[in-house]
Amino acid sequence: MASNRANPQLRYEPDERCSPLLSLVVGIQGIMLVLAPTVVVIAVTVLSAGQSEDYLTWAVFAALIVIGVVTALQASRIWRLGAGHVVITGTTPNYIAVSILALNEGGPAMLASLIVISALFFCAVATWLPLLRRIITPVVSGTLLMLLAVLILPFALDRLREVPEGAPDSAALGVAAVTIAVSMILALRAPRQWRPWALVLGIGSGCVAAALFGIYELDSLYAAAWIGVPRAGFPGLHFTPTAGFWALIPMFLIVTLVQAIKGVGDGMAIQQVSRRRPGATDYRLLQGSLYANGIGTLLSGIAGTPPMTYYSSLTASLVNLTGVAARSVGYAIAALLVVMAFFPKFTGALLTIPSPVMGGFLLIALGLLFMEGIQSIIRDGLDVSKALIVGLSFAAGAGMQHHNVFAGLLIPPWDTLLGNGLTVGTLTAVTLTAFMELTGPRPRRLRARLDFSELPRIDAFLKDLAGRMGWNESSTDRLRSAGEETLSSLLQPENVFSEVESGTNRPRLVISARPDGRAVDLEFVSVLEEENLGDRLAYLEEESETVDEREISFRLLRHYASSVKHQKYHGMDVVTVRVEG
Repeated sequence: MASNRANPQLRYEPDERCSPLLSLVVGIQGIMLVLAPTVVVIAVTVLSAGQSEDYLTWAVFAALIVIGVVTALQASRIWRLGAGHVVITGTTPNYIAVSILALNEGGPAMLASLIVISALFFCAVATWLPLLRRIITPVVSGTLLMLLAVLILPFALDRLREVPEGAPDSAALGVAAVTIAVSMILALRAPRQWRPWALVLGIGSGCVAAALFGIYELDSLYAAAWIGVPRAGFPGLHFTPTAGFWALIPMFLIVTLVQAIKGVGDGMAIQQVSRRRPGATDYRLLQGSLYANGIGTLLSGIAGTPPMTYYSSLTASLVNLTGVAARSVGYAIAALLVVMAFFPKFTGALLTIPSPVMGGFLLIALGLLFMEGIQSIIRDGLDVSKALIVGLSFAAGAGMQHHNVFAGLLIPPWDTLLGNGLTVGTLTAVTLTAFMELTGPRPRRLRARLDFSELPRIDAFLKDLAGRMGWNESSTDRLRSAGEETLSSLLQPENVFSEVESGTNRPRLVISARPDGRAVDLEFVSVLEEENLGDRLAYLEEESETVDEREISFRLLRHYASSVKHQKYHGMDVVTVRVEG
């Protein structure tokens, strides 16, 4: 359900026009927020795998262009592509662990091939999003986010120890400590307007500390040209079916699945912060955002650079700081990123960031990723069953990552695949969730047309369900009334007339009823692309008691149901109503 809290500080919503100069100024601020984290993630991935400086330079060059293209696509609405919002994008840290494995196994060509496969899977997940909601739950996705943080953590710690030859070992820890301390102090205690810059200023402070310790090397900056294209170029694709290649495919697909599910939450946050009056989430825009991200992942694979994603926290910070969410800012960011890619001297300056600074930044980022997983689990409600699923899945995944019990017992690639903590944790979480779904109370279903003439069938269906659950007359009437008002709310007058005038068939309606203790969850699934019930119900909170007839059903539905959730997808509407017995 939508929130009814207004955001008066927002000066421009996505579809409102602001001046080109203001768009450019806000765009520059957005670039300053995302550039350093993007370069750090790429550098950690490439350098941890022992790849060449030439490939690192190419990866940064290609990433800036891909990020620019995807930022422009996200700001647009082209068919089903794009979020229609300002979306700051950057290289994601979620792929660090599996990307390093791919680079070690087959170099940049194998990494590029695996990312291309992941991109196709990403787009498939966006299409199947409505069908995955019962298996890929917040408990599953939250557990996988926690495991990703644990898997990447060793690479962050390795960066803390890397210093030039002859430098004291204490220098690395000192530089990392400065980076972490400045970032955390600013994030926790700085004035509100400075907090979004905490990580950027922390990285800058770490670089200053590295210079004082004498471990700041500027060779890559001196060697970089002012204008040009890196020499390395596209690394090509590598689809040779080696044992390592087959073992890595499931790992990449799992991370891609986590990335897609995480993208749903990020997209929700971006939609809410970009409106003066937050409304119910438009899942069609979410799918468009996921499709755009999938295209960005495909372009990353073709270009041979680690995958990208959107940064919801940086986007929210930029909008809150400037009060500007106009889509023109996204176009400005995109143009600036593409232009900057052809100035190697600038990217060379970013590549001089010392390894201990990168390690300190990653420690903070992984801590936030771990907590994001925990928050996802808690928001879904943590009962005994879910706690067992989370505990066992996390323990199995983290334990397997530290000690592969299948080594020597299974032949390649199964020993590598099943010995990976992410794979084992995912299989455990999905299997247990599917078990709970299959062994729980079986939902009863009714198939009908989206037409008020079907009300007698729906009423009989709900009355029979209440009888089977042993509900009294009062609870039965409340369930039947909730079903009637949900149907009435879906049947807006304009929708009915448009269907009659067009001469097309009525949308199909599938009602699922799933008992849950002394409550029942009703799920109405239909094809309907008009206004969102969540927006209507939130709007009623602020309305006067003088209403027109078409709002009566919304008010009654809010009265009979303990919760109402409406999710819009391309080609599908899902309304979930919970009624307490």
